[in-house]
Amino acid sequence: MNKLKHSIYIGLMVVVTISVLAILIFEGYDYYQTALESRFYHADHDSLKSSGILGHGYGIIGSFLMLFGVGSYMLRKRIKIFSKTGQIKYWLEFHIFLCTVGPILVLFHTAMKFGGIVSISFWSMVAVFVSGIIGRFIYVQIPRTIEGRELSLAELQSSKLDATEILKSQIEFSESFLQLISGAIDATHDHNKETLSFEYFAKSKRDKNNIKKIKEGLKLYELNKAQKATILDKVKNEIRINRRIDRLNYMKNLFRYWHVAHLPFAVIMLVIMIIHVIVTLLFGYKWIF
Repeated sequence: MNKLKHSIYIGLMVVVTISVLAILIFEGYDYYQTALESRFYHADHDSLKSSGILGHGYGIIGSFLMLFGVGSYMLRKRIKIFSKTGQIKYWLEFHIFLCTVGPILVLFHTAMKFGGIVSISFWSMVAVFVSGIIGRFIYVQIPRTIEGRELSLAELQSSKLDATEILKSQIEFSESFLQLISGAIDATHDHNKETLSFEYFAKSKRDKNNIKKIKEGLKLYELNKAQKATILDKVKNEIRINRRIDRLNYMKNLFRYWHVAHLPFAVIMLVIMIIHVIVTLLFGYKWIF
């Protein structure tokens, strides 16, 4: 999928999501604004109440979209035979789309009434939705290939060059200046550290200061613009790779913490949703079937 097609793909999902929300609000705004004790007398009560033709349908369709969104993404991610069926990042985007529209429909299925055991499922769904947004942010920070596959530490380290040695062989720099470059392009903390650290954020500021010092240092040498630009590009490239390595480790660790919050809420939501469906069927609510 090229850039244009991907933009259209994302655009369509955004338009559909906004359209669904707008239609639901337009359809039932007056009803949902009505006090709970007065809704029985509202003209739209029979259709928009949780067991009504529309309200019940919102719940069924919303639940199906969420289950399909989660199930299809998990199959693509974990089952080997589906591993070549589209790039994982597109499946993630589709998963997010379905798990955004689904909760919107479920919200309107509740008719804005939250109570009993179902309220636990609803608020778990909200927690899953919110944590999903956070998870998406973390996900996009992890360095990946163009196909969306997560890069390994070895792959990132293999792309590093020994820029100091290259520069030393090309131009006669002073030892102190080479040490400045070497210090700038070397990792300032352990890439393999398994704990989350504010060092990740502090390093960005140090990198900027180092680049500034190197720019100033280059003025002491008789170099033309092109030579200075080439040297800075080499240094910046090494620093950029260091940042990607740091980001890989930091975000992977953060992702582990995120799963601790996201998965339990998803399981709670799913279990109570199944119980809710079974109880509904036992009471004879079968929608249009």
